[in-house]
Amino acid sequence: MKRFAATIALAAAMPAIALPAAPAAAQATPAAQPDWVETSNAYTKKLIAFEAGFFPEGASQSGYEEYDGRTFDISADRNARYLAGATALKAEFEAAMARESNPYVKQDLAILIDNLDRSILSTRLNEQYLLDFANLPQTVFYTIGAILSDQTVENRRGSALALLKSYAGTDGGTPYTEQAKQRFEDSRGEGKLGPYRVEVEEAITKTPTFVAGLRDLFSKYDIAGAEPSLDALERQFADYGEWTRTTVLPAARAEARLPEELYALNLRNVGIDMDPREAMSRARRGFYETRAQMEALAPQIAEKHGWSETDYGTVMTRLKQEKIPNDKIEAFYRDINRQIEEKIAANDIVSVPDTQLQMRVATTAESAAQPAPHMRPPRLVGNTGEQGVFVLTTGNPTASAEDAYDDFNYAAAAWTLSAHEARPGHEMQFDALVKQGVSLARLLYAFNSVNVEGWALYAEAEMLPYEPIEGQFVAQQLRLLREARAFLDPALNLGLITRAEAERVLREDVRLSPGMTKQELDRYQFNAPGQAGAYYYGFRKLTDLRVETELALGDRFEEKAFNDFLLSQGIIPLDLIAQAVREEFIPAQRSGG
Repeated sequence: MKRFAATIALAAAMPAIALPAAPAAAQATPAAQPDWVETSNAYTKKLIAFEAGFFPEGASQSGYEEYDGRTFDISADRNARYLAGATALKAEFEAAMARESNPYVKQDLAILIDNLDRSILSTRLNEQYLLDFANLPQTVFYTIGAILSDQTVENRRGSALALLKSYAGTDGGTPYTEQAKQRFEDSRGEGKLGPYRVEVEEAITKTPTFVAGLRDLFSKYDIAGAEPSLDALERQFADYGEWTRTTVLPAARAEARLPEELYALNLRNVGIDMDPREAMSRARRGFYETRAQMEALAPQIAEKHGWSETDYGTVMTRLKQEKIPNDKIEAFYRDINRQIEEKIAANDIVSVPDTQLQMRVATTAESAAQPAPHMRPPRLVGNTGEQGVFVLTTGNPTASAEDAYDDFNYAAAAWTLSAHEARPGHEMQFDALVKQGVSLARLLYAFNSVNVEGWALYAEAEMLPYEPIEGQFVAQQLRLLREARAFLDPALNLGLITRAEAERVLREDVRLSPGMTKQELDRYQFNAPGQAGAYYYGFRKLTDLRVETELALGDRFEEKAFNDFLLSQGIIPLDLIAQAVREEFIPAQRSGG
């Protein structure tokens, strides 16, 4: 998936934050870059400039200020121009691959070529199979929210007004809602599939929430002159919602499944390179083992609390009843994260940044867009002290009573959620990227869900032995969820099970709430088909590498050194990390380096 295109895609973009960034003086100086990085970066800058010509918001969010205020290309001939340019650039990189001798430059060129190859294929397959429908209100909320953020330095925030005016057409251009309608009409063709009906219905329902969220952002950051464009955009979004209801819904597909070619590309984009049926088989075995571990822990927790019922389902229900009040949730999580950092240091697990973890509670609009706690990454290019932020949610404000959530805001869940999203999980991944001076190819184009989420799930496992038994139990429950994802997502998308059968697994075995169950099933079927299996797949690859390294080094193996080395590699494909471990880390440890 194109890095910059993905940044404005709904699943990849992130909402605004509300905590001040740490001062630049608190950040470590980036590591000196080796000579090969300059060569690699020269190639990568060509791809950055090319993609930013089509998706400038993504370049802006990555840190390229020259693209602030510029909006994505939605013109009728965009795809044709993109394909021509991408094909030419791919050929240029392939020629460079034959000339270059440095192995790291060649690795980076392979990363760039693979990105272009997948982007070309994605553009062609989407044109072949799908009608071009955009959930524009959510996209606009995400992109403006990325610039109107405490993570964004103050002198850049004014560019949000230029974005707003461009989207609304109050700068003299055509409103994006009208352009999006035209793209939909132009994409019509015999046998093409419309968007999934449920996805369209939910997009219509959430539009008022995003309008209110945009008004809150411009008010919070005191951006003068926004009101006329906000009024225009609100009218346009209302009209777009009605057009979606009358024009898109009749063309929507009743069946969520994508053509197999598109689903296979989704798996490749997230980093899963295994046949889905084999991946399902491995995940089912893991599911059985983890469920058995939960069944073993449940009676111990019940005995500790004096509960008479000892089955793991009842114990899960009891733990969920220990709610954290909404006005106490940030303080509670701060205390848990403090304890986690102390345990990391005491047990030499990994080197923790010397900065304070940034954390806050989500706004209503953010919770509607992304109800689960998550990490808001920092600016990656030109970072002057910005940190990632752990965003806590209190539920989905747009969910009905029967779709309520109870999966995150209880005491026992805070341990493993913190380990995953904060430290030593995602927050430390992005901190390492910013500080260690990796090449632009590895910074912007190398990461995928397998290597990003694989580390975060591995981080959960690293902390599990040091958590209270209730935290260990929930850590196992969330691992059970990742294993369920890894066989339910492909089974649904290959037509091997029904949604009702998958729902039963999530409700009765994993013990998710109705709201979380619906969110999961929507994720597998239309929000991000193929992505959900990446967590477990990446986790298994990392744990396999960990055991391989322990066997190779014996008593020379040091957990902290190994984990620091993994983070130092950046978020690159796990096969490249494994190669680095075998060729660099293991020999250095053997020689006492």
